Amino acid sequence: MTESFDNALKRTHNCGQLGSDDVDSQVSLCGWVRSYRDHGGIVFIDLRDREGITQIVFDPSDNTELHDLAGQLRNEWVISVAGKVRPRGRERVNPKLPTGQIEVVAGELTVLNKSDTVPFEPDSTEKVSEDMRLKYRYVDLRRAEMTHNIRLRHSICRAMRSVLDEREFIEIETPFLTKSTPEGARDFLVPSRLQQACFYALPQSPQLFKQILMVSGMDKYYQIVRCFRDEDLRADRQPEFTQLDVEMSFVTEADVMEVADEVLREICRVCDKPFPESVPVLTYTEAMDKYGSDRPDMRFELFLRDASEIVKDCSFKVFAGCLAGGGAVRGICVPGGAKFTRKEIDGFTAFVGDYGAKGLAWCKVESGAFAGGVSKFLEEPVQSALREAFDANDGDILFFVADTPVTVNKALGALRCKLGEELNLFGPDDFAWCWVTQFPLVEWNEEQQRWTSLHHPFTSPAAEKIDMLESDPGSVRSRAYDIVLNGVELGGGSIRIHSTDLQGRIFSLLGISLEEARSRFGFLLEALRFGAPPHGGIALGLDRVVMMMVGATSLRDVIAFPKTQRGFCPLTGAPAKVEDKQLTELDLKIIAPPQK
Repeated sequence: MTESFDNALKRTHNCGQLGSDDVDSQVSLCGWVRSYRDHGGIVFIDLRDREGITQIVFDPSDNTELHDLAGQLRNEWVISVAGKVRPRGRERVNPKLPTGQIEVVAGELTVLNKSDTVPFEPDSTEKVSEDMRLKYRYVDLRRAEMTHNIRLRHSICRAMRSVLDEREFIEIETPFLTKSTPEGARDFLVPSRLQQACFYALPQSPQLFKQILMVSGMDKYYQIVRCFRDEDLRADRQPEFTQLDVEMSFVTEADVMEVADEVLREICRVCDKPFPESVPVLTYTEAMDKYGSDRPDMRFELFLRDASEIVKDCSFKVFAGCLAGGGAVRGICVPGGAKFTRKEIDGFTAFVGDYGAKGLAWCKVESGAFAGGVSKFLEEPVQSALREAFDANDGDILFFVADTPVTVNKALGALRCKLGEELNLFGPDDFAWCWVTQFPLVEWNEEQQRWTSLHHPFTSPAAEKIDMLESDPGSVRSRAYDIVLNGVELGGGSIRIHSTDLQGRIFSLLGISLEEARSRFGFLLEALRFGAPPHGGIALGLDRVVMMMVGATSLRDVIAFPKTQRGFCPLTGAPAKVEDKQLTELDLKIIAPPQK
């Protein structure tokens, strides 16, 4: 056993590096004991580090004392080993390992640290709960899959920087402790000790600062930045997340989209994923009409079609009544869907109900005519027109939803994706990119009875209908753009408003008074008065990009230390209560909530 830790820590190679060319070399390795096997008195250890695994052999015929020490080793102990590389022999080669053709015959062994029995083995997590994995994240991160995800994240960040650095962008940091300027989600608030009864807010994005950087003449800015939103969570959301933030002066939508394409193309190259020569561009209207979503999954062709004009005079009261009330009737034709059982169809009906639809009408095509479902309520001329409009053939099934246009698109868009997955209409390695442009500038909020920004209040309206901002705001399109992959929005941006007069009109449209605007966004409005150039930008969600590149189903699998869906960190126990002394220093007092 080596007495000096200093010598033991001098590695010559990592555990994924050695191969046939290293046979007869003297090497030194450090890592964790992955497994222990005793075969006829010879001890075999799989030694693991972040680069891979190397098999270590302790033969009592070579060194009895060393062999006895190796017999004490247990999984996840940290050790250093020095020895000679030898070939395993043809019958013992492990083709699954890059180092599978060799092994190291140990000549020295140092136990650097012992380990208690781990709560789960890093290579056997199939039955381990996610909460357990997050609580012992340092063990979970030893898994090859997690190590790969985190390292690929690093490579993606490096690729982002390389593209933007080549284009002479400047990486600039913006503050984490800033002013609360609500932008759609709740802010995380941080009390100030020095300014009593005042609060900082953690930024939801660097939006205002990057616009101010354009006013300052920085021209091209980027930042890989942490952002914070106090919102309800799900698999693809975290209270703190990371985005690539980009802003450029003197640009159009096409200029920003071209830069984003180049960044994403380099990311795909690094990750060995496909990226098209030219990314398809859909308008918001086209996306909603064909896919029922502004995040269209374009891996398969199963399009929504409008049936309103065809069925408006039919005798089916559900359709006629919906249309008379200003609703819409739209549908999907599923090739070969006539094989669906009634139980399966009932399942689809329940599914669209989760998206607000009151029902799912259907009919199958058999012998050139409709059969089953609502077919008996549809006259032959209506049936014939529907078959032609939907390009329906024998063996197909048509699904219809009648409701408000928003509900119809939401329900059928979700059903379309469900059918695509269940019918295997796309493969696990399919990548389909698209840009969605020309979003509505604002949408009507029924609950608040006012117009709200579809993106954010600094998004510039398209010029062609700018004179209708006050008279018909719902018809005004924005200069916004989103990049979508396989139905997942990976990022979005817009050309910004650089005129104080136009920004004031937008605030007025949104019901934000001049006083409120000055209170919330005064520093930006002030900056716009001093020579603001035309500018625009985009933010790409780094966590989502990595998630899509590795094929994960949750952001938590690509973040080193994530929170649960309740915003809790099982590793640290955050959030947690603090001492009364800390509250007193901040002039705060906890008031118990009323009992339910």
